[in-house]
Amino acid sequence: MPVPPVESAFVVFDAQDSGCLSYGVEEAGRRWLVKTATTVEGRASLDRACAVHAAARHPAIVRPTWTIHDAAGPTLIYPWHDGTVLNHATVHGADRSGLTRFQRLPVPQVEVALDAILDAHLAVSAAGLVAVDLYDGCFLYDFAANRMRLIDLDEYRRGPFVLAADRLPGSRRYMAPEEFTRGAIIDERTTVHNLGRALHHLLDSAADRRGPQNSPQAWRGNSDQRRVVERATQQSPAARYPDVPALVHAWRLATP
Repeated sequence: MPVPPVESAFVVFDAQDSGCLSYGVEEAGRRWLVKTATTVEGRASLDRACAVHAAARHPAIVRPTWTIHDAAGPTLIYPWHDGTVLNHATVHGADRSGLTRFQRLPVPQVEVALDAILDAHLAVSAAGLVAVDLYDGCFLYDFAANRMRLIDLDEYRRGPFVLAADRLPGSRRYMAPEEFTRGAIIDERTTVHNLGRALHHLLDSAADRRGPQNSPQAWRGNSDQRRVVERATQQSPAARYPDVPALVHAWRLATP
């Protein structure tokens, strides 16, 4: 499949800070999402995305159907999936209306979506990858079909590794302390923290935020689930679950 020109797009996502341009096109009655680099940083990100999708496959992870390489780097063409990104973040700010809507769903429906996120990360773990830049902007939820998908896992990389910069990319609301520490080891315990924050945010209540963001009044899960989240998000990596399978096992035991 040749790269469809951006001029044929029915929607363009060009206000990103990733160094990439994404746009939706329709060809022969099917819709696709085209993602291409506009900067050197964006090209490196798409190179990582190719490696991620070659290593980890899961029904919840949206992977490209075609990857086209040329002198400018890879262009990834994904199947188009209907849904709402829970945090539509751009250079102009963040639109979390999708997250607010998701947080008002019945708890059992939310738990099914959370299990899809965790199950996908079992595949990530088995592939030897660690999560980087995981946040609610990676969650595409189809409210009509009640289905969660994961997108834009472009910063994931093989681990463990030593952080050679002052910080990793990502949202502070999800990131572990070691992601801000040059020379720190980034491994599965970092992924455990990221997932613990995801569990907390997505099972939070947008309708009951009278106290601080992390107040008990906002928590919609049960007490066993809250204890799982608390252990997963400990400041010290050694105090967390040792790996993703251990976190997933504990969460499933805690979930009715």
